[in-house]
Amino acid sequence: MTVNSAPLAALRSGAFRFALVLALVFALGSIALLWVVERQVGGYGLEATEVMLHAEARVLAGEYAQTGRDGLLKALRRHGEGAGENQFHYLLRDGQGRRLYGDIPAGQGQLGEATIRMSEADSGPVMMRQFGLRIGDGLVLVVATDFFDFDELRARLARFTMLSGAAITLFALIGGYGAGRLFLRRLDGVNRQVERIVAGDSAERLPAIGLAPEFDTLTRNLNHMLDHKDAAMEGLRQVSTAIAHDLRTPLMRLHQRLERLSGKTEEGDEAVEAAIGEVEDILSTFQALLRIGMIEGGVGRSRFRPVPLSEQLSRMAETYAPVAEDEGHRLIARIAPDLCVEGDAEMLAQLFTNLVENAIVHTPEGTTITVDLEAGAETVLARISDDGPGVDPEDYEKIFRRFYRGAASKGLPGTGLGLSLVAAIAEVHRAECRVMPGPGFALELTFRACPLSFS
Repeated sequence: MTVNSAPLAALRSGAFRFALVLALVFALGSIALLWVVERQVGGYGLEATEVMLHAEARVLAGEYAQTGRDGLLKALRRHGEGAGENQFHYLLRDGQGRRLYGDIPAGQGQLGEATIRMSEADSGPVMMRQFGLRIGDGLVLVVATDFFDFDELRARLARFTMLSGAAITLFALIGGYGAGRLFLRRLDGVNRQVERIVAGDSAERLPAIGLAPEFDTLTRNLNHMLDHKDAAMEGLRQVSTAIAHDLRTPLMRLHQRLERLSGKTEEGDEAVEAAIGEVEDILSTFQALLRIGMIEGGVGRSRFRPVPLSEQLSRMAETYAPVAEDEGHRLIARIAPDLCVEGDAEMLAQLFTNLVENAIVHTPEGTTITVDLEAGAETVLARISDDGPGVDPEDYEKIFRRFYRGAASKGLPGTGLGLSLVAAIAEVHRAECRVMPGPGFALELTFRACPLSFS
């Protein structure tokens, strides 16, 4: 299966999910940074404001100590008029609570540090920090200032932090999407090569991914592993083929000699015929093993062409219907017309012949054998089934093993390689092969469809 490299597929990629996690981390980091900056700036602003208030109050208290009440009033007017931007607000209150000077309401001025709320002509209600102290003769001096500058600074820092966090998060998502697209495109090429290798093209090798040295090292190591595997498989295949060929030749000679002996001695005919049968079984087994080995080795793939499967199965059904009838069975064909698959016509004929012959040989008289062929969604479904005793569900996977014979097949002719050959042919055609639940026995094969016009 190849990786979907469509644009939306990048949103489901691991790279984009990793970028999503990074974006979330950036967002949380921005919020944490904003909280820390706000706390630091706010604390610094409060401390700086109180230092200024204390300094202004000490200066005015010094004026009072040196020049008395009149001097203090002159100093307050001078400071109030010189402040320009009204940095400070004042209140001088006598012992009876009457305001002698300043714009702070007499009822709001307090001794010590406090936060008060005042209304200003140009900005409306504002929060101010104030410091009040008693300076003698019952006089209370209060100095206050607002947080406007620090509030503005905090607001700007908050805006900058939020915008920076949003921009970093957005860049992380865009970067993750781009990395995901790039990664999927590279991975798609690797997966296509893997599909070819799995399908039997052992000469294919994985391309370099190229995203990072570690990925290229991984592909190099995988290619080395494939080289070693191919060398080992080729050696094993050559040895197996050589053994099969070497044994088949003397067996053929033995078969010919036994045939020549047949009929020459009356008492030996039965033994000779039995020996000939045994030799034929052994030759048949070797032939099947060689055939499976060749198919699994990818031999014949170069002959793949569009095969009109509807026509091929119809001919096979017509051929085997009399054979089935002779054995006491009934063969039914329900074949949809004009269905085509990509493959080797000879191999496919052997596959379906094996299945029909198995059904004829391994089911009791009166069994109905059915050959179905129908179109699926971009697929072609072939099903060979019968209403015989079927196979134990525990044997569904085992029946494709070489030389495996179920309890119902023991004692009957056969090598135990027929379904192994079916599985090998299905594999080389990339067809899904599965045993369907009973009653009876049914094997379903799903092929990829191809246009009949190409045949």
